[in-house]
Amino acid sequence: MGDNMESLKMLLNNAKTGGYAVAAYNINNLEWTRFILEASMDSRAPLILEVSEGAVKYMGGFKLVVDMVNDLIEELAIDIPVALHLDHGRSFLVCKKAIDAGFTSVMFDGSDLPLSQNIALTKEVVDYAHLQNVTVEAEVGQVGENNKIGKRAEVGDCDRFVRETGVDCLAPALGNVHGLYNSNIQIDLKAAREISKLTNVPLVLHGGSGVSDEEFLELVNNGIYKVNINTALQMVWAKAVREYLDSNADVYDPRKIIKSGEQAIKNEVIRINNLLGSINKA
Repeated sequence: MGDNMESLKMLLNNAKTGGYAVAAYNINNLEWTRFILEASMDSRAPLILEVSEGAVKYMGGFKLVVDMVNDLIEELAIDIPVALHLDHGRSFLVCKKAIDAGFTSVMFDGSDLPLSQNIALTKEVVDYAHLQNVTVEAEVGQVGENNKIGKRAEVGDCDRFVRETGVDCLAPALGNVHGLYNSNIQIDLKAAREISKLTNVPLVLHGGSGVSDEEFLELVNNGIYKVNINTALQMVWAKAVREYLDSNADVYDPRKIIKSGEQAIKNEVIRINNLLGSINKA
């Protein structure tokens, strides 16, 4: 695992014991990583930094991401627990690359496959990852995309999946969606509660878009201990940058442009950490 990073399993087990959830923020570049680290440090909240396959390619590869995060933790004297997570790894090979580079957790996403195939491939990842003390997350059901509701996870399928794979945490599709949303999102809290009770592993919410603050609190009370955050940060950052450029048409320095969204990201991170109850839990 990364020299300055912690096990995701430890963070989530602590959250489960403490009755709060840990936010997993998607990072896209060095600046966003620093903003999120500093905001979580200020709020004394444990932190999960997660990276999609696309973001890994954009930033230059798995090793570069690991080195960047380790170096930032050291240079900024970050002393809160930080896990580095691969989000939606689509193959064993991609998960292996992340593990070998030093990621402390990976998600294998076989949710679009038949359940038996998803189980078999997830177990391959689990068997390799656990040898390296790396946490594995997986998904059952299909989280929707941009207003389109996916296939909700069946409680019995989740129970079978966890028993047969040995996965450390599970992201069941509960009616949630990635990306932009409308007002028709309805999270199945009853299913979350039943899956949590049956599987006894920390559950993960993918696609928090459109979930109200009240629903977030209910989800934490019903077994959700990791909440993925991506669109929310993108939206507040983009709004702040647009406003800055509209008022500063002569600015062309990319450092100033990217930094103009810093406070918006930090405010949102602290707000979400507070909402999930993770402030002062580090």
